[in-house]
Amino acid sequence: MKRVVFNQKGGVGKSTITCNLAAISASRGQRTLVVDLDPQANSTRYLLGAGADSLEHTATGFFDQMLNFKLRPLPTEDFITATPFEYLHLLPADPALEELQAKLESRYKIYKLREALDALDGYDQIWIDTPPALHFYTRSALIAADACLIPFDCDEFARRALYTLLDNVAEIRVDHNSDLAIEGIVVNQYQPRASLPRQVVEELRAEGLPVLGSHLSASVKIKESHQQARPMIHLDRNHKLAQEFGALYDELEAARKKRAKTEARKRA
Repeated sequence: MKRVVFNQKGGVGKSTITCNLAAISASRGQRTLVVDLDPQANSTRYLLGAGADSLEHTATGFFDQMLNFKLRPLPTEDFITATPFEYLHLLPADPALEELQAKLESRYKIYKLREALDALDGYDQIWIDTPPALHFYTRSALIAADACLIPFDCDEFARRALYTLLDNVAEIRVDHNSDLAIEGIVVNQYQPRASLPRQVVEELRAEGLPVLGSHLSASVKIKESHQQARPMIHLDRNHKLAQEFGALYDELEAARKKRAKTEARKRA
């Protein structure tokens, strides 16, 4: 199962959601890979802490091989590193990714990530973190993924951008990846006592948008989680936010299993 976490708006929690859901997957015995495609490398630093400063191989080298032909290129596995958390691995990012973006786009290497991830053995789940823009890395992720998860922070500007985002994802599904499903919109930094967030969520549901039932609360605890480079399940599994990430993960997995059964019946 390959999931991409994507929103063209920055600051909506893509890296936080990616890493926390991946950490829950790994904590439940699923061999899990996080692919960080954002030159800001927030997921990389979140999962590795200070270890992010001494990496020999990153996604930059992985993509650079696509531009510079080598008779014996390094296998994708060589760019993957272990994290301090059991069953959780990472294809890390670094700022140099930004320099390759235009070259990769002009050479139309848009399917290479899908080929590489499809060829990997042994991973039960792959989570892909993306930049806040629709360009080569994000398109590559959407083409490679089975499902797309959209973080949303109850901001009016983010709400207006949702429709364009959904159109863009639908276009990629039609043109490049017919198997891509929109798993849903994740309401992040939710404040249930405030009237505006409740109103926005209700309106999105009324308009037929796929808002997930599990919301993520606003909490200063997540800053501590970032600072210590420990996802919530490892920092404080009994914290309300850790429980909410667990509920979100369970909701996604239940929906995935339901889709799988539906597809199996169609093929029967």
